[in-house]
Amino acid sequence: MQQLMKFPALFAIIGYMLMTTIGCTAQDRTVPTGTVHQFKVKTIDGNEKSLSEYKGRVLLIVNVASRCGYTSQYADLEALNKSHASKGLSILGFPANNFGGQEPGTNAEIKDFCSIKFNVTFDMFEKISVKGGDKHPLYAYLTSGGGNGDLSGEVGWNFEKFLVDKNGRIVKRFKSGVDPLSEELIQAIEQEEAK
Repeated sequence: MQQLMKFPALFAIIGYMLMTTIGCTAQDRTVPTGTVHQFKVKTIDGNEKSLSEYKGRVLLIVNVASRCGYTSQYADLEALNKSHASKGLSILGFPANNFGGQEPGTNAEIKDFCSIKFNVTFDMFEKISVKGGDKHPLYAYLTSGGGNGDLSGEVGWNFEKFLVDKNGRIVKRFKSGVDPLSEELIQAIEQEEAK
């Protein structure tokens, strides 16, 4: 170690390289600021869609799965869609296989399952990752809280819900166990619809 200390320039170079490498990595992982409207996603049919198309609408963004204990929430999400779409609510379903391998199907299989089993008519998107190193940029934004630390944190399980206002900002989060037709969730949606 004493011999190494004779080379302060070498330490300076190594330190600089480490700092710039770490800096680049941190910069590459920076969570975007702004709103959900800045993101482009693919529909379950593979078509690109900009979330800016939802400006002026309240959004309920949900990570869904076909083989989960909460899968029956598809029925209540569809009921919510039918009762609130005309009032300004759009429900966006994002299949994800991050929890217990409970969404193993292809986009086509997921679409068929949702259509046949639950008559889903709300907007469904391609299967993405909502957690981990391959997390979709939309979910990187959502789990950052969109600038609100109280709303930040990893998605805990399937059917977690993010409520987004008409301007594309996250206003509330609801854990998987909160039913889409619960008084708590409907009141929060209606408050945003009224704004």
